[in-house]
Amino acid sequence: MAQEPRPAAGGWKAALIFGLIGLVLGAGAMLLANGYFIRSYLLEHPEILPEAMERLRERDTAQAVRRHRAALETPFHSAWAGAPDGDVVLVEFFDYACGFCRAANPDVERLLREDPRLKVVWREFPVLGPDSEQAAIASLAAAKAGRFRAFHNRMFATARPTEASVAAAREAAGVAEAGLTPEFRAELERNFEIGRAIGATGTPTFVIGARVLQGAVGYEALRDAVAAARAAR
Repeated sequence: MAQEPRPAAGGWKAALIFGLIGLVLGAGAMLLANGYFIRSYLLEHPEILPEAMERLRERDTAQAVRRHRAALETPFHSAWAGAPDGDVVLVEFFDYACGFCRAANPDVERLLREDPRLKVVWREFPVLGPDSEQAAIASLAAAKAGRFRAFHNRMFATARPTEASVAAAREAAGVAEAGLTPEFRAELERNFEIGRAIGATGTPTFVIGARVLQGAVGYEALRDAVAAARAAR
């Protein structure tokens, strides 16, 4: 009786290897084809690229906010207002020399009046020169003395920080003159480090939930961001 020919020793291994090579080459061809079609689509629809870049930026920003959440939401002494255990925390990086911060201050105050569950934390971010720095030091001294909001609102009631306006705000708030102590320096350095991490490019910069809003965005935008952060909890 005739026997069927048997494969030579090791033949099945060679067949398996060649089969795997074929699968890899096939997958590579599919990837190249997909890459070609993706590239072609992007060239034909370049308008989607800014949206994709914005979503990538928002994702990276949200990750940075999560990493720094505890430091962001821990106030410097009395530099906060609202509900002590607020379910949403609005953090504002501000500069007393910033006209947009001055314009945004009534919006933040309105939110505090209307939302009993909101907590606001202010972070000094003096980026507009020596006058900003001197006002920030006086503000930190006011926060340490438990008189932050009295000083804060008085400063924003003036046009711009000067030696005279800072002294008047200190006197009105009952705060003694102070220099740049190691504690104040550490706080300012921490704020700049966090600000860089979350992409703060100026003032005011608001952090609400996972979102970072740049500029005086207005009461409605702040209110809606608070509502979205609350809904996402």
